[in-house]
Amino acid sequence: MMRRLYLSTTLIFWLWVAAFWVGSLWFPPAEESVAVAAEKVISRTELAKHASAENCWMAIRGKVHDLSAYLPEHPSRPELVLPWCGKEATEAYHTKTKGRPHSAYADDLLAKYRIGTLAVDKP
Repeated sequence: MMRRLYLSTTLIFWLWVAAFWVGSLWFPPAEESVAVAAEKVISRTELAKHASAENCWMAIRGKVHDLSAYLPEHPSRPELVLPWCGKEATEAYHTKTKGRPHSAYADDLLAKYRIGTLAVDKP
């Protein structure tokens, strides 16, 4: 009797686990679809308005990041980063203006400060 109860509850448990797994494959997480839909498109003119240490936005790889809060924590001197505030800074980010790329940790950290997408210029 106990063995049958154990086997049936174990089977039911694993069926529920499989159902949730299949459901997660079928339906994307709600947070991702809301975040993508709500992402703000920022023009180059708007980006240029945020070019100070207290209000520093940068566009990197087509995404805009508000790095104002991070500047004091940046490992290098803020004077190296400040010229890129309010600008498209992908090349500077990839090379650190010295030919060295940022780390994977920096890429992960950058995602934390993302506030929108840079508007595409019309030809």
